[in-house]
Amino acid sequence: MYYFLSLLMGVLISIMILANGELAGQHGMHAATVMVHIVGLPLIALLVWLRRERPFSNRQHWGLYLGGAIGVLNVLFANLAFGRISVSAILALGLFGQSVSGLIVDQYGWLGMPKHLFRKEKIIGLLIILGGIAVMLDNFETLAVLVAFGGGITVVVSRTINAKLAARTSVQISTFYNYIVGLLVAVPVFLLLGRGEPGLLNFASLSMWHIYLGGAIGMVVILLTNMTVAKISAFYLSLFLFVGQVFAGLLIDGLILGAFSRQILLGGILVALGLVVNLLLDRRAEKV
Repeated sequence: MYYFLSLLMGVLISIMILANGELAGQHGMHAATVMVHIVGLPLIALLVWLRRERPFSNRQHWGLYLGGAIGVLNVLFANLAFGRISVSAILALGLFGQSVSGLIVDQYGWLGMPKHLFRKEKIIGLLIILGGIAVMLDNFETLAVLVAFGGGITVVVSRTINAKLAARTSVQISTFYNYIVGLLVAVPVFLLLGRGEPGLLNFASLSMWHIYLGGAIGMVVILLTNMTVAKISAFYLSLFLFVGQVFAGLLIDGLILGAFSRQILLGGILVALGLVVNLLLDRRAEKV
């Protein structure tokens, strides 16, 4: 079930990226980041209120509230890479960053996560996955490559911190704090870097209402992530998210945007193949 949820999250992330991209085109990148949090915060606050939870009653270590701030950092990394290298390259390097950091978290149980030791026989599947990532890379610029790779690391760190907070409180409370802290960071970033943008009040016509749904979809993704992170390895979670995101993205590109990338399709197939190989090896090891 948790593998399916990971795939579903990848699909939702693709839809969210489309909505947020159009939102950024209407309001500007930094203003859009603020608006995503403005939309998501009251929704998760309502859910917390309906469940009669008390997010401010029990204080946790301050480090457990940083997931939302690191999530904003991930957006900034993506913005720095955007335009310097292709979107497919950003996607591939982000996956590489997630894979490396996910393997480290799994191997050593960092950030309090369960250990999932890497076995030598899974190198074949890992090489196929790396081949898929390499296929998606089409150009190289040092700064953009580094920040895109760093963006993948921040994704793993952010979702792991959120999951730890969820384990000590609840899935809803952790998501609630993700949006509060994210908004507190996004606002000053917008004030500092978003001066030349259209701003928060440049609202689109009613026919474009869907561009404001990114915050709501993001809330669902974070809720599902908080439910899933501790249940499967960080490495597999990254890969399932990627597979769902890539193939949903290909459908969106083909059906909505009228574009299609054979390069991304081939890379996605190789990543999925490597993922299947490693899963089969895991199942085989469990039966021994």
